[in-house]
Amino acid sequence: MYKRKLGRQGLEVSALGLGCMGMSFAYGRSDDECSVRVLRRALELGINFWDSAELYGPFANEELLGRLLKEVPRGRVTIASKFAWRFGPRGEQLVLDSSPAQVRRALEGSLKRLGTDYIDLYYQHRLDPATPIEETVGALSELVAQGKIRYIGLCEVGPGTVRRAHAVHPLTAVQSEYSLWEREVKRKLFPTLRELGIGFVAYSPMGRGVLSGKIRSADDLDDTDWRRRNPRFQPENLSHNLSFVETVSELAAAHDVTPGQLALAWVLRQGSDVVPIPGTRHLRHLEENAQAALLRLSEPVWAALDAALATFQVAGERYPKEALQYIDSSE
Repeated sequence: MYKRKLGRQGLEVSALGLGCMGMSFAYGRSDDECSVRVLRRALELGINFWDSAELYGPFANEELLGRLLKEVPRGRVTIASKFAWRFGPRGEQLVLDSSPAQVRRALEGSLKRLGTDYIDLYYQHRLDPATPIEETVGALSELVAQGKIRYIGLCEVGPGTVRRAHAVHPLTAVQSEYSLWEREVKRKLFPTLRELGIGFVAYSPMGRGVLSGKIRSADDLDDTDWRRRNPRFQPENLSHNLSFVETVSELAAAHDVTPGQLALAWVLRQGSDVVPIPGTRHLRHLEENAQAALLRLSEPVWAALDAALATFQVAGERYPKEALQYIDSSE
């Protein structure tokens, strides 16, 4: 797997990362042993940029990655994790809290669960409206100086917040949803990131699995899967969205690739400063995804996909209403 650089501070990561959320959270019942096999194989393939968060479980995903960090030299894996919430005694989310004291508490918990003395890339998971971003990034900057984190990132923030944060301490990456069915970030955020020299990490680059072509209805999902509540997976919306997936699938089949590979290659094509982090719990899917980084398709293929995108408007919001309130839209 070749490398890409995130930001101007020197963080080099595998061009394709691994989103680890679904191993422990949101996408149905977990199987740690299957996930461990995927993580080991990812290392063999050179996919060593792993994305976690205290929320995933909560806490269970960092503990899972900690198992793997005991097996390999620490420098072989680039770990990204995130903080945002205070949690109750049973792991319930209580309130967004990015106050400096909470940032420090959250980091210590993540370090303990991961079994490491530093995190490579530490993100604010969601913006805390009660704490100025300058205070949060100031606390993160102190943690960089202490060697407990190496680089700072933000998730789901607008250009205004990015500029304010970057003025306190250089940001290395901003993470947001980005795929063939969620493209707004390119118009809204990319110009600011490229002006400031900040990398972009794309989560859900396969449209929460839909662009793999393997999901035909919500019945294909586990009954505990969070996507059953996602607006884009409601029957009428999903039917509309699957019509576009059919187009992607037909184009992919004509060139002997999978729709998921085509979707990932499209994200990779958006710039050398863009790193997608598809998630999976299956070895076969991991290996398919890895091949996407090697695709070399002709310009007419991309032109045909762009033509399809020009007439496609995804149906449904990308989050339920209660979660949309956490998305920063500052200009």
